[in-house]
Amino acid sequence: MNFVESLKMAGQTLLANKLRSSLTMLGIIIGNASVIATIGIGEGAQTFVSEQVSSLGTNLLFIVPGSPDAQRRPVRPPQTLTLADAEAIAQQVPGVDQVAPQLNGSELISYRNRNMSAAIYGITPELLPVRNFAVAQGRFIDELDLRRTQKVVALGSEIAEQLYGNVDPIGEILRIRNTSFRVVGVMEPKGSTFGTNLDDTVFMPITTMAAQISGQTSPYGLAVTFINVSVQDETQMRATQFQIENLLRLRHRITNEDDFTVRSQKDLQETTGAITGALTILLATVASISLIVGGIGIMNIMLVSVTERTQEIGLRKAIGASPSDILMQFTIEAVLLSVMGGMVGTGIGMAGVAAVGVFTDFEAGLSPTAIVLATGVSGGIGLIFGVLPARRAAQLDPIVALRTA
Repeated sequence: MNFVESLKMAGQTLLANKLRSSLTMLGIIIGNASVIATIGIGEGAQTFVSEQVSSLGTNLLFIVPGSPDAQRRPVRPPQTLTLADAEAIAQQVPGVDQVAPQLNGSELISYRNRNMSAAIYGITPELLPVRNFAVAQGRFIDELDLRRTQKVVALGSEIAEQLYGNVDPIGEILRIRNTSFRVVGVMEPKGSTFGTNLDDTVFMPITTMAAQISGQTSPYGLAVTFINVSVQDETQMRATQFQIENLLRLRHRITNEDDFTVRSQKDLQETTGAITGALTILLATVASISLIVGGIGIMNIMLVSVTERTQEIGLRKAIGASPSDILMQFTIEAVLLSVMGGMVGTGIGMAGVAAVGVFTDFEAGLSPTAIVLATGVSGGIGLIFGVLPARRAAQLDPIVALRTA
């Protein structure tokens, strides 16, 4: 019996037992759908995180307080960076384009009878080009505001809409900690970055932030939460980072462990990519367990099928079928069950990935290689778990089989 005849016979046998065949495929369908969906969502998550890092700006370095050794870093890093550090970097490091220190906080803000909690960022005018922000109405914080410690703010687009509605917010008063601030600008929508909604943010001069909101919290000067640095030449990122580290070590008189960390966009992308990649592999591995369970189900049903079809096997051997013919037929049945289940599961998984792309921010996608690999693995599982029942069927003695029947 050739392969085509065995394939036809295997298909007819499976169609004759539709319900059992469908239930047998269920484990493979669930396993394949889980693996496909997990890989697709994982790839979408990696793309999303990469875009989030890229949206921070181009050619950026980020300086944060605390040691680079994450295991020794306390839950709340020390306030070791100051506004004077940012000014020194801007003046003394030749590869630097612009420096934007930032002091973060969160406060209740109000306008007339409307109140809401918002992130408050004390900033300098350099934040606008460094982080690729744009002003929709009015103006941004300028150097005069900084020098005079002016009580002025620029609002994120969502805050402006929620507090002022149809009223033009420019020139209106906003109250923070019972202090009145004049609105001078409204920002273009920026979206969220690493869970922080930049449209739900109030920007004010960093000097005003320290004087009116946070206070002087460091004995070394005006403390900042972190410092954004844009580099003139992308190819000089490492050299500029090295110069900044040396300058800060001199300023902080460090002889042992750094009390700051300088990271680049590339570092962030590599770190976040490694994390999301590891999570994707972990989840895909867990999901693939159901494929093994589905394979065991196929083996179980095929063993039952061998027992039920003892008479058929004996009769076919009696009229000349060889053990290899019997082995081929039962192996093909097992592989057919697994491949068909894999194809259905792949379709369901791809539909799930598409749904995630529609209803979330993830641009979930799936490479053809992953689809072919998943379907091939499911077929391989059918082959592996189908060999034992097929060998048992092939080894049946035709006379014993006919007597047993």
